Amino acid sequence: MDNSLITLLDDYWDNPVWFAEDMLGFKADKWQQDVLMALAQHPKVSIRSGQGVGKTGLESIALTWYLLTRPFPKVIATAPTKQQLYDVLWAEVAKWLVGSHVEKFLEWTKTKIYMKGYSERWWATAKTATRPENMQGFHEDYMLFVVDEASGVADTIMEAILGTLSGAENKLLMCGNPTRTSGTFYDSHNRDRDLYKTFKVSSMDSPRTSKENIAMLKRKYHEGSDPWRVRVLGEFPKGESDSLISLEVVEHATSKEVNISTDYTLHLGADIARYGDDETIIAPRIGGKVFDLQTYSKQSTMETVGCILRTADKFKSMYPQINRVKIKTDDDGLGAGVTDRLREVVREQRLGYEIIPIQNGSSAIEKDKYYNKASEMWDVIREELDSNFSNFLQGNEPTIQLPNDDKLIKQLSNRKYSVDSKGKIQIESKKEMKKRIGESPDRADAVIYSFAENSNTDLSLLRGGSIWG
Repeated sequence: MDNSLITLLDDYWDNPVWFAEDMLGFKADKWQQDVLMALAQHPKVSIRSGQGVGKTGLESIALTWYLLTRPFPKVIATAPTKQQLYDVLWAEVAKWLVGSHVEKFLEWTKTKIYMKGYSERWWATAKTATRPENMQGFHEDYMLFVVDEASGVADTIMEAILGTLSGAENKLLMCGNPTRTSGTFYDSHNRDRDLYKTFKVSSMDSPRTSKENIAMLKRKYHEGSDPWRVRVLGEFPKGESDSLISLEVVEHATSKEVNISTDYTLHLGADIARYGDDETIIAPRIGGKVFDLQTYSKQSTMETVGCILRTADKFKSMYPQINRVKIKTDDDGLGAGVTDRLREVVREQRLGYEIIPIQNGSSAIEKDKYYNKASEMWDVIREELDSNFSNFLQGNEPTIQLPNDDKLIKQLSNRKYSVDSKGKIQIESKKEMKKRIGESPDRADAVIYSFAENSNTDLSLLRGGSIWG
């Protein structure tokens, strides 16, 4: 073994902070120093954080330090998606290795870094957290698992990792935004806290985060909301029983593509603005995919009708397979005028579009379960989003794709509900929600409407069958 390599093992075995600065030129923040030193002293370390605090840099330093200061180690880096693993984490590792004092010892590929002359026994590898078997079969006296975006890794995969870590010098480093209130990552900060050295890093306290970005997030999400807690404070969602749809399932639905090549109906959900600072929203949907929302403000009835019809024309041109158009309009209050005018134009121009009025306060199909139609529509979408997330955890194809729209995510994951004395589910009113978080759920409602259907003259979502129409 090279004498200079032996020196590395001797000098930096217990001090990854010195290693980072001396060998890689990485000057760690105070919280990064604390985490690195904890990893040197403890078998399991778990960090929950806000966005942009430097956790990817920390992971890359930890991975490289362990690889170069242990004899014949195995280092396994994993993350829920290939993009996060290869384009983010693995790229960060390469960034610090190239031109460093330790570059001469190593060779690397897209998925592996190994010690020159010891490629079979001394390496680090990248494996996506998609199947438990990807994490099994690793055994070595010195082994480190680095789990990025740990909150999004399924429990079955984390169980496989924990089962592999049987050696006295085996270690686990988990990092991520705390998006879930269940699972191994959550437990590491709660019921299993005594088994881990844990840290919480707020974006507010990190010198690496953009204060402009924090100010932007503050405008988008009020400070008491779950998105603010998760993305800025590094806190788990409150997980309150009165929050109908979880942040986790909404965010997941923005990250996966669904196939719409065999879907032939265009659905347009339209929520009509009532007040000066509210928005009129058009939500286009084909199959399980909701496209980017069309937003307008301070428009007349005629202008709104024109926007809806132009959106229909645009999507028919973009997707020639469309042979049917269904327009679902908010028919309460000012929306009634839009519904009436749409019917007139469609009839006069013989467009053949189906106009479906949405009356939130009308009776639900399942009257014994829901207080009104709005409560029913929201709860059915909750079920579909939960099912979509469960499909992912089971390795199945996604069924819903939402646009990555911060306001939409906020609104969908912040609608509260209650259960009355008769056991009926009731969502809070738009007025109550606006008072609580500073905005009405215009975008969320438009998306909800896009999934609505007409059944026996009463509005419903197609429970028990295809919801795509």
